[in-house]
Formats: sequence, C-alpha cells, structure tokens
Amino acid sequence: METLKSAVPDALKQEISNSTPSQLPSTCSSLLHFFHKLPQFHQMIKDLTDPSVALCCKDRNAALENKLKGNECFSKGEYSNALLFYSKALRFAPVDMGDMEINLVALLYVNRASTLQKMGLLLECLRDCSRALRVSPRYAKAWFRRGKGNISLGKFEDAIRDLNISLMLEISSSGKRQIEAELKIALDKFKRIGIPGKKTNQNQSEVPDEPDQVKLQCLLTTTKGRGMFCVDDVSEASLVHKEDPYAAVILKKCRETHCHFCFNELPADAISCVSCSIPLYCSDWCQKQAGAPKFDRSSNSFSDLEGLADDLKNYMSDVVLAGTSTLDTGHIAEHRHECQGFHWPLILPSEVVLAGRILVKVIEQNRHASADSNLVGFLDLSHNYVQLPPESKLEMHIYSIILLHCLQHVYRTELPISGIMVSKPVILLSQIQVNSMAVVRMQAPEVKGPIYEPGNALTSNIEQVKVGQAVYVAGSFFNHSCQPNIHTYFLSRTLHVQATEYILAGSELELSYGPQVGQWDCKDRQRLLEDRYSFTCQCTSCSELNVSDLVINAYRCTKLNCLGVILDRTVTTCEKQKLKLLIDAPTVYSKQVEKLKDANIAEVACHVFESDYKLEPQHCLVCDSYRDLESSCAAISQTENCCKRLQDAIASNDVPTNILRDAVKYADLLRTIFHPYNKIIAEVEDNLAQAFCLVGELQAAIDHCKASIQFESSFTLKIRRPLLPSCDTL
Repeated sequence: METLKSAVPDALKQEISNSTPSQLPSTCSSLLHFFHKLPQFHQMIKDLTDPSVALCCKDRNAALENKLKGNECFSKGEYSNALLFYSKALRFAPVDMGDMEINLVALLYVNRASTLQKMGLLLECLRDCSRALRVSPRYAKAWFRRGKGNISLGKFEDAIRDLNISLMLEISSSGKRQIEAELKIALDKFKRIGIPGKKTNQNQSEVPDEPDQVKLQCLLTTTKGRGMFCVDDVSEASLVHKEDPYAAVILKKCRETHCHFCFNELPADAISCVSCSIPLYCSDWCQKQAGAPKFDRSSNSFSDLEGLADDLKNYMSDVVLAGTSTLDTGHIAEHRHECQGFHWPLILPSEVVLAGRILVKVIEQNRHASADSNLVGFLDLSHNYVQLPPESKLEMHIYSIILLHCLQHVYRTELPISGIMVSKPVILLSQIQVNSMAVVRMQAPEVKGPIYEPGNALTSNIEQVKVGQAVYVAGSFFNHSCQPNIHTYFLSRTLHVQATEYILAGSELELSYGPQVGQWDCKDRQRLLEDRYSFTCQCTSCSELNVSDLVINAYRCTKLNCLGVILDRTVTTCEKQKLKLLIDAPTVYSKQVEKLKDANIAEVACHVFESDYKLEPQHCLVCDSYRDLESSCAAISQTENCCKRLQDAIASNDVPTNILRDAVKYADLLRTIFHPYNKIIAEVEDNLAQAFCLVGELQAAIDHCKASIQFESSFTLKIRRPLLPSCDTL
C-alpha cells in the first residue's frame, strides 16, 4: 500500500483529496489509468491473486510435518500440544478424496479424535470420528474410535453398531482382536443396564420463547436524517428489532480464536475450509453456511459390503451422510469467491474484505434475478466521504482498485473495471465506516485452578471484545444518543435490539455508538463521534447542562467543605456552548435539579445549578475559589507511575507490599485534587480493591470496593440523565 501511495503524483493526490462524490468517477479513472502503467501495481495484483504463490493453499508437506509433531506429542502424553499440531495439519491437508481409501484428512481426524478422548472431550471426539467417516466411510479405525467414544458416553447401542462395522472392515488379525475386546466391553455394559425404554421427544416441549418484535417506522428527522421510531408504546426490556447481517467478516485478530461465520469461540475440534487454509469454523453447519465446498459420499460407498446386515448399512448411511445435505441458506455464500487459491482476503484490511463480500452479494443477487450487474445505489446507506481526510480518500481509491482487480479473477466480464465502477467501492467503504457495527462477545478473565488458591481471586471485570464487523441495513437506521433508550447484543451473528426503558409511542429509538453520559464528558464524546462517524452529536445530553459532564473530570474545590466543581479550560469551553444555548432559548432557560436519592449527589447538583452559571476555568462554580491546575497536574504526574505499576502488578497476580503502599499514598493525593465524583477516583478505588483482594487483606478490599461502587451507583446510574426543564425560573 505504501509503495502505491508514494508513487501517486502530487497533482493527482490533490485532485483526490478535494474530490466530492460526484467527482469520483473522474478521480478513480485517473488513478486507474496511472496504475495500469505502473509495474508495481501489476506485481501487487499478481502477488494477491496468483495461486502458485498464495499463502493460503493446502500444503500436504506442511500437513505431514505437523502430523509427525502431533504423533510425537501424543506418545509423550502431551495431549494439548498434540491437539494443536493435529489441528494445524488438518488446516493444511488437501482432501484428495480419490487419492486413497484412507486419506490424510481422515487419518488426521481420527488422530485428533484419539487426543480429544484422552482429554475427556468426548462429544468433540465423536464429531471428529464422524468427519473422518464422511471422507473415508470404510475406515475401520474411525469406526473403532467412534465405538470407544460412544462407550465413554454411555451410548452402548451405537457403540456396538460402530464396533461391528469396524470388525467387518478390519483386515488385520491383531486389529480384529482389539475390536472384539472392545466389543465385549460394550456388550457387557449394555446387558447390565438393560434395554432402555423408548425415548420421548424432548423437543416437543421446547416451544421457542421468541418475543414479538416492536412495529417500527423509518422517518426523516430535521437534524439527524433518517431514524427509527416506534409506532406503539414499548415496554422496558422488549425486543425492538432482530436482523441478520447483509454481510459480515471476522476481524484479523480473532481469526485463530473465533468461528469465521458465527463469531463464537472455536471449540477444540474446530474445522477448516475444504479448499483453503484461511477460515476456521466451529461446526460443519457454519462451514456449509459460509459456502465451503462439501464432501459428496453416497451410500454406494458401502452398499456392496457382503455380510453386513441391512440395519448396519442404514446406520452407516446415517452416520456418513449426516449433515451433508444441501441447506437452504437463504443468503449468498460469503466465502466461496475467496476460496479460489487467492490470499488477498488474508492480506487486505477487514473492511475491504467486507466490501468485497457486499459487492459479490449484489452480483449474485443480480444473477439469480437475471438482471444486469448494476452496482449503482445497491445499499441505501449514508456515507461520510466529503468529511474524510485526504489520506483516507486516497487509501479508499487504492483499495477499491485493488479489490475490483482481485474480484475480477472470479467474475471477469460481470465486473468490468472502469472509473465509474471503481467509484462504487469507494462510496461503499465510506458507508461501511459509518454504518457497520462491531459484533462483540463477552470475555471473562481466565482462571487456572480453584478460585480460592492464591492469585486466583476473581477481581477482573468481564469485558466486551470486538470479534467481527457487519453491515445491518435496517440496524444502520438507528441514530445515536449519548443517553440511549435501546441497546444491542448479538446471538451468533444476529443483531438484537432491546429497549432499556419504557418508550412512548412516536418516540425515536436511539442507541449509543460508543460514548455515553456518565462514562465520558461532552468534549470527549463529541471528539470521538466526529473523528469516527463525521457528525456532531446534538442529543439532549450534548446540548444541555448536566451534572455528569461537569463532575466526571472535575477538580476539587480548595475549600474543605465545599462540594463545588472546578473545570479545566477545555471542559469550560464545551459547557459554555451549552450555556449559550440556554440563555438564547427562554423556554428552556429554567432548570430543575433532578431528585436523587443520594444526598451528596443532590447537594452537588444543587450547588452546580444554583450558581450564577459563571463558568470560568480554574474557579469553583459555587464559591469562586481558585485552584492552580498547572501545579495540581504537576503534582499528579510525579506519582502517576504508582498507578501504572499497581495495574501491572494486578495483571501479573503478584502485588508487592511497596507498590501497594505507594498506590495508597497516590490515592490519598488524588482525593485532595480531584472532585469526589471524578471517574479517576473510582478507577483508583477499584484498582486498590483488586490489589488488597490479591494480597489477602479482604476488609481493606471491601472498603475500597464499596467506595468504587458508591461512585458507580450514585454517579453513573443517577446523574447521567440530563436535568429536565421546570416551570420555576432561576
């Protein structure tokens, strides 16, 4: 990328940086014409699309090398390492279904199944045995391993069938003796438990408990464009909206840990694509949904076995063909065009790969509809191209040209490359930037061993981790508010939108794009939204004074008993803009203090809003006392390394006494400088609570934990709501 960017003439760069959407066909055509004469560009496209140099092709030698390492680890009893090497081998192993009766893939699945059984992962073991049999239905060892797995699971009838089939297929006398011994065990256990009664259909009582979704309207607003509104009243916790993505892609950092289709964590028996080594899936279902090529083994593979009872042949058919039928996916297979021996999906940024999936979906939909491949206006979403910085505009131009050349290796005449065609992915990339959602998963801290052992105290927070990026067409119409009334969560890759409060009919449904009141102050929220989404938030919380924005980063008054706040210059400037709007609008000039249960918070609110609104930096809003913030910040900077050392110690589960002692002194200093409801105080209290818990001083941990909780419950939950207009005048 840097090579291509540096090669672009300055005049063309300037033209691109000043371009508008209407000028894109011209700028894209100019850059395309320049690149077609550039040898470095053609070499890059060759590197990204030439299967002979691809990094993601199947590699038999790499598979065999990892298989040998797995065998070595297995023989030493190092089952975790053996599992790792067998999984790597499966990722590289070519199917070569006509190569031999027992091919490499089937052999690796059985080896991994043996490892999984040793690790006590019996269901995973059984699934790998079944996968081996789909590749090589006459593989006696796979049936034998499946039989042993079923014995461990207590499924003795299936185990007897598996072992009888294995006995029929095994040709060596030693192998037959081993199978017979295992079969005797299965028969003895089956006789002891007796013939089980008829199983009831457990699914009959499982009625889906899916609540009805709320009726929504997409309406045009005066300040935020389109938005989603509820037609009727919405109860708290109601399911507002549910939607599968138009297109989705896993983030690069999660490629080895999460399923490339559903984005859930990978199990121990993760499977790869049949034709390439890029994606990993948690199940055969996800693999098929993504569009991976399927195994095709029919019952003819074993129907000619002499001496095998019909019921066992039917059983073999059920096992081998389970899950191999074609699914009605209801969507375009998203990985198929990437699975052609190319490695550009591995190299290009995730958002570019996502753009490629969207383009391919449009082309495929046009194919099914017998329509022309017209990519104009295929997604009716907003974009921020005009507001983009010059560097981003240039990158989008370059990535669009590269992407179309990569896709053309699959779609050829259906995707002619021209200035007009290149301009479509440019707009699409800017649409993805402001409309795509991060698919998240909750991640808990990993604890090894019992939680009561030293160093295993559960003091860390569960955190949200971004694992994927997706475009939800209807979901993108929900506008942002720093005080949202809905929130999103994901089950697999499906978006769910839920109400967080009672919402009146006709109200707009707004979610948070990240920053919320009570977490960030107004200036930081505005900066993030402008940088990431290119809009200035005009929600109530960003346009009216509220206690949260005043105290979350505030300094303490120098008078001991004064609860007034002191602001720095940046916060003061932002809050003065709100104050000006209040003064200029007499109907909202009057404000009342929200009735809060916590007396201290109520007192802070009273002091703030009963002042004369003389917002001056470094002066208390209540008593006008002065604090020299420069000297205060200097005092903090001298000791702030204490907090960093404490955080590192907590992360390593080893908190030395001297570090903890210094952190306590640092916290005492902060309490004399920052306002009691400054979020830094709460964070320090939380760190101290974790540290004291780790060293075993539980009472001190409880005290600091209470202090942190007092901040979170009193401040975050109560004063995050903006103060409402009142008929009383100031």
